[in-house]
Amino acid sequence: MAFLPSFMTYTETLDYLYHSTPVFEHIGAAAYKPGLYNSETLDAHFGHPHRHFKSIHVAGTNGKGSVSHTLAAILQSAGYRVGLYTSPHLVDFCERIRVNGRCVSKQFVVEFVEQERAFFEPLHPSFFELTTAMAFKYFADEQVDIAVIEVGLGGRLDCTNIITPILSVITNIGLDHTQFLGSTLAEIAGEKAGIIKSGVPVVVGQTLTDTRPVFAEKAEQHNAAIVFSDEEDEVLSWKRGTEPNAMMVYQTRSFGELQGVLTGDCQVANANTVLHAVRQLRHGGLHISDNNVREGFQGVAQLTGLRGRWECLRANGPTIVCDTGHNVDAWHYLNEQIRLQQCATQRIVFGMVDDKDLNGVLALLPREAVYYFCQASTHRAIPVEKIAAAAHGLQGTTYPNVAQAYQAAVTEARPDDFVFVGGSSYVVADLLTFLEKEH
Repeated sequence: MAFLPSFMTYTETLDYLYHSTPVFEHIGAAAYKPGLYNSETLDAHFGHPHRHFKSIHVAGTNGKGSVSHTLAAILQSAGYRVGLYTSPHLVDFCERIRVNGRCVSKQFVVEFVEQERAFFEPLHPSFFELTTAMAFKYFADEQVDIAVIEVGLGGRLDCTNIITPILSVITNIGLDHTQFLGSTLAEIAGEKAGIIKSGVPVVVGQTLTDTRPVFAEKAEQHNAAIVFSDEEDEVLSWKRGTEPNAMMVYQTRSFGELQGVLTGDCQVANANTVLHAVRQLRHGGLHISDNNVREGFQGVAQLTGLRGRWECLRANGPTIVCDTGHNVDAWHYLNEQIRLQQCATQRIVFGMVDDKDLNGVLALLPREAVYYFCQASTHRAIPVEKIAAAAHGLQGTTYPNVAQAYQAAVTEARPDDFVFVGGSSYVVADLLTFLEKEH
């Protein structure tokens, strides 16, 4: 079917999507639409595009972005044409939908909306429902061999859950999005386990006493082979150089030595999950060599465009790092890694959004650091005054936005200081957007 002429610019199209569909990143709970009716209706309208390619489904509280990108990089290195669907984006909407690392074209986004709005407007889909349909259609149009699909929120009722993948991956379970997924780890695990399909193998990265039985029972119900990757570590040992941009070096059980460009402490567990997933993909008939795995680990940022995972923006004078970790589980890792930085003063640019455990994260922040509290440019951002008021015992100053907080931190930093920017994906997004405009 030929595309009709476009009457909207890309900017106008995004404005339309953001303001005519409920957007979780902007308004939070009001945008959440549980259930698959709209997704199934859109899917039928486009001829069930997800049935035209293999897929891998990735859920979890933390790590699903890193795992998704690393799997995509490995598959690209193996010669497959790979779709990658993730959220949220950091700088531009098109980052959400990629084929072999290249973002969907702005023209496709514009023409998709122009051509299909007469059909989808009466449905009143959420932003994520619509962008998921867009991604699946794009992957089918681009004739990808396989797509790595990251769950948006939860699993059971997430609109990506219309797919039947060749492998399901659940990275871990933590207390996040409790207003939607449940107030206990077992309840949240039940929602994430909703991506387990009949006869489809599943890899679970990290388990807890409360979550393991939930996954085991769900897999048994669906006759799905299940692998708990923390029961047999593929990563036998690891080390990282002292330089901020040094790679991780893993000694592994089945793949020899691997060097990883993703260097956050949390990446050890992610690497273990990825390697077990690769073993399952091999069992399923995909041709992935050890060298493909090495190339994927070392080249994931370049191959897929992944950013914001302990990303070193400047290696010295001062060292500057950003990370999208945004909940208590993530900050257990980040706090330790920040603490170990060799520097005169730690300067932390920090903000959060309103569905996260502010007090839980604040309790984990390094006490000796200097803070630059800020507010990301989303309606869901916690007011900076509220963050500062709750930050008992932390030395800091408030700033109305991320850019001003970052500029103040860098201006005040000495060459041997360490500057960290994080607390939310949206804080990192605002930082990267600001830096892009500066350059």
